[in-house]
Amino acid sequence: MLKSEGLAYEYLRLPSIKHEKKLPVVLSKAEVWAMLQGAKLLKHKILIGLLYGCGLRCMEARSVRLQDLDFDRKQLKVVQGKGKKDRYVPLSVHLIRGLKKYIEAEKPKEYLFNGQPIERSGGDFDNRYSQRGVQWAVKQVAKAVGIIKEVHVHTLRHSYATHLLEDGMDIITLKDLLGHQNIETTIEYLQIAQLESQQKFSPLDTLFAQCSPGLK
Repeated sequence: MLKSEGLAYEYLRLPSIKHEKKLPVVLSKAEVWAMLQGAKLLKHKILIGLLYGCGLRCMEARSVRLQDLDFDRKQLKVVQGKGKKDRYVPLSVHLIRGLKKYIEAEKPKEYLFNGQPIERSGGDFDNRYSQRGVQWAVKQVAKAVGIIKEVHVHTLRHSYATHLLEDGMDIITLKDLLGHQNIETTIEYLQIAQLESQQKFSPLDTLFAQCSPGLK
């Protein structure tokens, strides 16, 4: 048996495969506002408000039940999210106002977002809004308001995390709100967020400011 420094068959180890590292697409606050204002259906407006305002995954938004909403304490209970863990996230007073209007108009019974029977042909055999329906709604609203970025349901969650960091939230609190098991997953958002303490800028800005005052 071939050995070197006590390590058998070290030369047989395969090199590790390097995977592409892609940063997520993040919307600006102006783009999120445009989606909220541009959604024609109240159902879609509330859906986008929950995805962005609470940082929910698609399945979590689909699974919100009326009993999970606590308007008095201004919080939403996310039941059995990824990793089979419950968590609480804050509810904006603006979203609460919209939710009350939506519930009064639509009168959902169990789940906040009811689907249609035709939507269940893909395997959703309860009365929840289908995954395909959620994805379609988000893409249609983004397209309707002229956003040219590739917008998916998870884009609103990425935007939630990034904007909270930029607004001053600490990384540990954000980890808990997102329901991440590992802090490493949350830390990735530090590469995207434009933090005041790590503000990035182009040298063109200082060039114009210093050399061409009239062209600011």
